[in-house]
Amino acid sequence: MTGVKRFGKDRKLDPRYVGPFRVIERIGVTAYRLELPANFPGVHDVFHVSQLRKCVHSDRQVLDFVPPLEPNLSYVEVPVRILDARDRVLRKKTIPMVKVLWKNHDVESATWELESAMREAYPHLFP
Repeated sequence: MTGVKRFGKDRKLDPRYVGPFRVIERIGVTAYRLELPANFPGVHDVFHVSQLRKCVHSDRQVLDFVPPLEPNLSYVEVPVRILDARDRVLRKKTIPMVKVLWKNHDVESATWELESAMREAYPHLFP
């Protein structure tokens, strides 16, 4: 895995899918070569079929792919708003948690974070 680029850094906030991209050729039974944009310099262009999803193309629908990625194939996650707040009760202590909606993610991908860490890093989210 040395030198292999990934789409993101934090596993739980990785984008689920990146694309759509055009299939250039079929390699064997289970691999495809894709036409990747020039801003993905370190990404190998051959993917196994388990990593691909079908894209139904419509002539009326134009897909302009503008990735939110930096040149090193990473992006900065920015919280949009706090969805919920709860106290996580352990045996001897209570930890305040907040459910955070992140930019470029849907509501199902919202994560529970420590309230103290979020207040310190993003005070504008709290009234």
